[in-house]
Amino acid sequence: MASGVATVWVPIEDMDRAVQFYSETLGLSLQDRQGDDWAEIDANGLTLGLNGRETATASSGGGAVISFQPDGGIDEEVSRLRGAGVEFTGEISDHPWGRIAPFKDSEGNDLQFYAPPSS
Repeated sequence: MASGVATVWVPIEDMDRAVQFYSETLGLSLQDRQGDDWAEIDANGLTLGLNGRETATASSGGGAVISFQPDGGIDEEVSRLRGAGVEFTGEISDHPWGRIAPFKDSEGNDLQFYAPPSS
């Protein structure tokens, strides 16, 4: 039986670029770095492990997507990240279960902002 998510491992090609993206562009805290093989990013209590030991390939064929909660509204964060050169793979979309804005990290991994539906 699983009791929760311990860490999400994200394959990366360039550790410096990935650390900059997650810490400076997204504003998350770098907790640990071990050369070009491993870094840990704190995503509000969930550890993102940037894993340079596995082959990273940009893929749009499905797979895991990491969803982040924006500090402000999605519209503001999308605008801020676009200004920082982040690639968005679609527009903000509204659904009965919430709003999403899909984008890519510096390594081509699928990410998105998520906000629950407003009451």
